[in-house]
Amino acid sequence: MWPSYIKGFHAYLLLERSMSGNTIEAYLRDIGKLVQYLDLQRLAKAETLSEGQPNPMRNPGDLALTDFQKMLKWLNELGLDVRSQARLISGIKAFYRYLLVEDILQTDPTEMLETPKLDRKIPEVLNYDEIQRMLAAIDHSDPLGLRNRAMVETLYACGLRVTELINLRISNLHFDVGFVKVLGKNDKERLVPIGEEAVKHIGFYVEGMRRHLKIKKDNENVLFLNRRGSKLTRIMVFLIIKDLAKKGGHREEHQPAHLPTLLCHAPHRGRCRPQGRAGHAGSREHHHHRDLHPLGHRLFEGDGVEFSSEERGDAGTLTVRQFVRGSWSQVLPPRP
Repeated sequence: MWPSYIKGFHAYLLLERSMSGNTIEAYLRDIGKLVQYLDLQRLAKAETLSEGQPNPMRNPGDLALTDFQKMLKWLNELGLDVRSQARLISGIKAFYRYLLVEDILQTDPTEMLETPKLDRKIPEVLNYDEIQRMLAAIDHSDPLGLRNRAMVETLYACGLRVTELINLRISNLHFDVGFVKVLGKNDKERLVPIGEEAVKHIGFYVEGMRRHLKIKKDNENVLFLNRRGSKLTRIMVFLIIKDLAKKGGHREEHQPAHLPTLLCHAPHRGRCRPQGRAGHAGSREHHHHRDLHPLGHRLFEGDGVEFSSEERGDAGTLTVRQFVRGSWSQVLPPRP
């Protein structure tokens, strides 16, 4: 029954909730981990049963609050950090809300399930001089340098998520009125102010590199392209910014998610400062810097999981990394 429920959940997230592909994939991974956990529990129970005694897989309606509490306890024993636990519980709660909406279940066993509390740490950010060193590290004699400068300036001026940056369309650039139209989460559109410096460097990039590219089909309207004429990926932008930060003398232990809290420097560079938080709908406030710097949210939302313990590889022992990756063949006994 699980495959049919998961298939329906996927359709619900895509068609009714209009969630992005990355978000849907994350939710489906969460439910997949729940199914794997239940299968592991079933196999463990099989060792205590007599031969021939039935041991079916438990369905969503068979689970109670205590089952999920035991799962959280088990995850703690594995050493999975609280942020990864919270991500998993969020996906499971969304799945059970779907089952209620579709009248598959009449009660939600996760309703009273408490999500682990997250540490609300203020991220470390760059100051104005550090940002200038990062910008100065860009090689403007290289056509790719023109593109990279335009990308960083756009992030700098508009406070975009990386996904929004790589999906920018030329037809949505309204420089005559000082705005760009951005397609954000859940396909919500918003207008974001853009400053003169970003407009200038986008112009340099379009005239100096982009016009000479052999653009791939369906990418004609995409603003930022790679050297092969295709849309950039989020990972590519991550690597570009990480490399620039390193060249600018930033410490390697800082992740690019902490780099561009850049709108705080707007008065120094003649930028239009957006009202609120760069127009983001539903922005959370657990990053205190967001109130001061609208680009304080993560550059790379949802890129992987942080592990609080190392993969041990002990025979018959399930580790955090194996649980997240689903590497069950290393820890489960062979099926009869």
